[in-house]
Amino acid sequence: MIANSQTNASKLLEKALIFLATEPVNRRIGEPVNSPIHHKARKNRLILLLSVIALTAFSSNIAAENWPRWRGPENNGISSSQGIPASWNKTENVKWRVALPGPAPSTPVIWGDRIFLTSGKGSDLLLLSLDKSGKTLWEKRLGGGNKDIRQGESNAASPSPSTDGEHVWVFTGTGVLACFDYDGREIWKYDVQDRYNNFSMYWGMSTSPLLDGDRLYLQLLHSNAQLVLALNKKTGKEIWTHQRDTDARVESLHSYASPVIYRHDGQEFLLTHGSDYIVAHNLKDGREIWRCGGFQSPSGYNDYFRFVSTPVVGPGIIIAPSAKNGPTVAINPKDAKGDITNSKANYHWKWDNNTTDVPSPLIHDGLVYICRENGVLFCIDAKTGEEVYKESVYRRRHRGSPVYADGKIFLVAIDGTINVIKAGREYELLATNEIDERMTASLAIADGTIYLRSYEALYAIE
Repeated sequence: MIANSQTNASKLLEKALIFLATEPVNRRIGEPVNSPIHHKARKNRLILLLSVIALTAFSSNIAAENWPRWRGPENNGISSSQGIPASWNKTENVKWRVALPGPAPSTPVIWGDRIFLTSGKGSDLLLLSLDKSGKTLWEKRLGGGNKDIRQGESNAASPSPSTDGEHVWVFTGTGVLACFDYDGREIWKYDVQDRYNNFSMYWGMSTSPLLDGDRLYLQLLHSNAQLVLALNKKTGKEIWTHQRDTDARVESLHSYASPVIYRHDGQEFLLTHGSDYIVAHNLKDGREIWRCGGFQSPSGYNDYFRFVSTPVVGPGIIIAPSAKNGPTVAINPKDAKGDITNSKANYHWKWDNNTTDVPSPLIHDGLVYICRENGVLFCIDAKTGEEVYKESVYRRRHRGSPVYADGKIFLVAIDGTINVIKAGREYELLATNEIDERMTASLAIADGTIYLRSYEALYAIE
């Protein structure tokens, strides 16, 4: 597999570096150490050493071009790919288009030469594996029970899969959680509802599990449970479970967001978002480190204030959205402990309204981008919270989260229109692309290719 080839190449490069750095340069008997010939040999050795270092860096960059989860390598919607096109349609700049067995709002994930995505097919739920030519390698039925949600906006194939280059993990809105190898062999599989209570939420379970190291993290926040889980990715067995406290009620108990991990300056913790709070958990045992509330209006409680949008993190900052034109909070997590809702030291800034509601925020180059579900884009200074600009980009419903690559920001509307904005403080619309197919998935970018998933097909755009 490509992943293994990259690993083997890295090991060989490491051995070459050690050899070149330590092996003495041969010289003829009686030849002075500082002779021109010996000096030339040392110079050649240095050139070769620098070349190997450059090759190692290049190899690392290739490996980083995977898109292993919903929001990419760092779970923040950012790709390092270059040469990404700004314009396309159903034929222009399309490498291939493959019809899918049914609709889903989940994002494809890519590692090396493999693409994985979930799909509905009538009442069935499927996991598909394709290669980078668009050929379907295998298809696995995960179970039944699929159904349309919100007039076809979503279904039980909503959670996105994750991969580490050797296995792929998948979760469905019906509760099926499973692991497969790259040949499609089932490693383990079970129904989460059998172990952790039946799901009770208005619009179906849509949280995507978070793969990190040897663990799979999952948040189950609904009327019947307020649980955070850490599972062994190899076996699916529970490592720890945390009962999450909340005073939320009715639909506000329901979260459609996904967990994320914050790592910076010696801090690391898991973040779960929903039921009126964003909560930081110890990775070792799940215990609560801190929580932040204040998302509900002080003038009256909203029973239907469910969180859909997932927080995004950057060095020293966590952008926590809310719902229904509510607030967005920029949290400073340094030294945070306990309830930080009213702690001024733990806030960079707070916007009282204009939250994203459904699309998740994006942070890039000191700017925060909030694409509201109505297509209005806010650009905000990450340090101060000052509005840089506000533009009505495309007044249609937006469900997919914005993605950054190659100086561009991609915004996905539900009617299949993707607007491309130039990143930076000056608003510039680079292109408006239409494929005339319904879509609610966020796009994925890997190795210079955009993977665009509509309800009808998967596109590879170059």
